[in-house]
Amino acid sequence: MDDPIRTETQRKLLAATERLIYAGGITATGMDRIVKESGVARKTIYRYYKDKDELVADALAKRDIRWMNWFITTSGKADTPAGRLLATFDALEQWFFTPDFRGCAFINAAGEIGDPGDPIRAVAKLHKVKLRDYLRQLAEEYGAEDPDELAAEFLILIDGAITVALVMEKKEAAREAQKLARKLLAMRPPQSGKPA
Repeated sequence: MDDPIRTETQRKLLAATERLIYAGGITATGMDRIVKESGVARKTIYRYYKDKDELVADALAKRDIRWMNWFITTSGKADTPAGRLLATFDALEQWFFTPDFRGCAFINAAGEIGDPGDPIRAVAKLHKVKLRDYLRQLAEEYGAEDPDELAAEFLILIDGAITVALVMEKKEAAREAQKLARKLLAMRPPQSGKPA
């Protein structure tokens, strides 16, 4: 849900910035293009943000909230804990087949920003931490002996599938990753007394 404190101008600015950087990258998206696409004057932009990095970081933070809500809702519809873990790949497959799929906005952003202390990299890292934490929650519900380890493995499968879908243009990467996830779960049955 959008922050009610944001003004309509700021919402338009963030939506345009997010759309532009996801489609074309951070470096390729200049402030002139953001001004033109958002309809927000440069002077107004700098009233909200000290520089482009701060604006991009805020746009990515907004995307993180929306994407995580969608991912949790979509994968959370399965009936069993194992089903919810595996449904994360069904959600990815749905996303991969959308016409504007350009990979993970957070991996893309981190790849463009060399400085680990940059606010954009901090938002990208926070997104991956949130995703791992959600996977850990699913792994706990599943009854994994080591939920941290299973969450880390699922995170690698998810990010690998996203990268293969984008770079190799292989939209079926989510299904292939899901097959590997099934093997992982078969090797790690839930602790006794836990429903799979």
